[in-house]
Amino acid sequence: MADQPVWLTFIVAFVVMNVLLIGMAYMTYYERKVLAAMQDRMGPTRTGPKGLLQPIADGIKLLGKEDLIPAAADKIVFFFAPLIVFITAVVGVAVIPFGPTIQVFGRDVNLYVTDVNVGALFILAFSGIGVYGIILGAWASANRYSLLGGLRSAAQVISYEIILGLALVGVFILTGSLS
Repeated sequence: MADQPVWLTFIVAFVVMNVLLIGMAYMTYYERKVLAAMQDRMGPTRTGPKGLLQPIADGIKLLGKEDLIPAAADKIVFFFAPLIVFITAVVGVAVIPFGPTIQVFGRDVNLYVTDVNVGALFILAFSGIGVYGIILGAWASANRYSLLGGLRSAAQVISYEIILGLALVGVFILTGSLS
């Protein structure tokens, strides 16, 4: 990793992040098609050939939506709460290796941002920090029902993370590593 320039690391991270985001958009498209087939419907067909431009149309629609902030909300916290969830999810992906070192323009490029010997613990920790975004967003809305819903969602996420962590303990013991 020491011989790889920092700018190349950022480019690889940017490309990997965009591939993941576009991949997830098209997984949503395939999910809609499968659910439509299960319900004997057509699914997305109107945007592009066979509906293949539907994820792009969804993205444009999402960018055009009005950002609603409740009148009594703490506007700064309400704005930054979703960013906490997004940033912790992206940082958690940084330790996942997507493949071996490859050659790009004569330079060795690692298909991971960093190699940490406690990578699985890193992912679990950052997914746990993402819960604060849910709680802060609910609290900042200044609505008691939103707060109750946010606390319920946070408790649900934490309970899933506990089970996930316990399921991984056996793998950690057998491999003798958190990498």
